[in-house]
Amino acid sequence: MHKIGDPSTIELYVRKDEYKDKQTIALAKSLGRNVHVHDIGTDAFTKTIWKDILKKLNLTPKELMNKANPYYQKNIRGKDFDSEGWLDVLMHHPFLIKAPIAVWKNKVKLLNSPQDLLKI
Repeated sequence: MHKIGDPSTIELYVRKDEYKDKQTIALAKSLGRNVHVHDIGTDAFTKTIWKDILKKLNLTPKELMNKANPYYQKNIRGKDFDSEGWLDVLMHHPFLIKAPIAVWKNKVKLLNSPQDLLKI
């Protein structure tokens, strides 16, 4: 895995089966940079990686979750965890993570649309 912030590579944290994420991957590749794609649904990530991403996004693990997801609504909503607990929820239920997330140079951005990639 590349070091987060590698200036030669755009790191994308995506769900490869999502349409918006596929569009983001295509746009990133069209920019003529190296693109390294991480599938948050299948690839394993350490807490250190997620802590680094969250710190650079200035978000908590809870803020990175899609609270509209039915699983979140049924199983997690209303529960109170400390920061490590929320990080564990994020790591054990990666399908709840808002995506895609782009890392380029020392910038990390949660992408609401593929075009947001052009803003980093």
